Amino acid sequence: MPIKHISSVQNALIKHVVLLKEKSRERKKSGLFIVEGIREIELAANGNYDIATLLFYRDLISEEQLNALNLQAQDVIEISKEVYQKIAYRETTEGVLAIAKSKEHSINQLSFKSDSPLILIAEAPEKPGNIGAILRTADAANVDAVIIANPKTDLYNPNIIRSSVGCVFTNQIAMGTTDAIIAFLKSKNIAIYAAILQDAVPYHTQNFTSPTAIVVGTEATGLSEEWRIASKQNIIIPMQGAIDSMNVSVAAGILIFEAKRQRDFK
Repeated sequence: MPIKHISSVQNALIKHVVLLKEKSRERKKSGLFIVEGIREIELAANGNYDIATLLFYRDLISEEQLNALNLQAQDVIEISKEVYQKIAYRETTEGVLAIAKSKEHSINQLSFKSDSPLILIAEAPEKPGNIGAILRTADAANVDAVIIANPKTDLYNPNIIRSSVGCVFTNQIAMGTTDAIIAFLKSKNIAIYAAILQDAVPYHTQNFTSPTAIVVGTEATGLSEEWRIASKQNIIIPMQGAIDSMNVSVAAGILIFEAKRQRDFK
């Protein structure tokens, strides 16, 4: 494939890349987003994301290194240092960015590889760092799906991609309203365990070996009343220090890995 060249930050494509990097509205309107770094781009490609365009800065990555990635991009563009500095998001990076096509994340598109799926659900998470950490935990535990209820943050926010170290591409992710997700789980006979204080028991007393959805909320507002009502059992992590809550991604990790332990890490 012939390599194109862009040296001006005033180029229309470069202006579009900047918009994709900075504006959720532009990402949603165009169905495109930016991925930066070799590992993240490879994970996106392995996750069956279409790579529309590769942009690279030759001083940091050679054409041979680029070819070794074996990516099927529609366009490959060499960019100047000035352009690269304009569009690069990370301070320490590897000289390559991709424009990728976003996916639909409907709960009706979920498919499970086992008869006893383990699902992690986060309701209304806002902070990209927390979302990224949750996705890393989900990848480490190899859960069947991550579902974000009542999403408040664009999944393809560069901060989420960066903080998840690309795990936004390795997890099966769905989004929807709390009511729609609860209806979906009930239709699949998946038991709901909500991390909520009311009517709760310690998490380790429960059996998570059957089809299970573990639901966590934000530290600020917790979970909505709908989850308490729909839950098979509300669960808590016993707190033994001076404070009564912990970071949502840490709580999710504790709960999910208890379920994995009960399943002999299968």
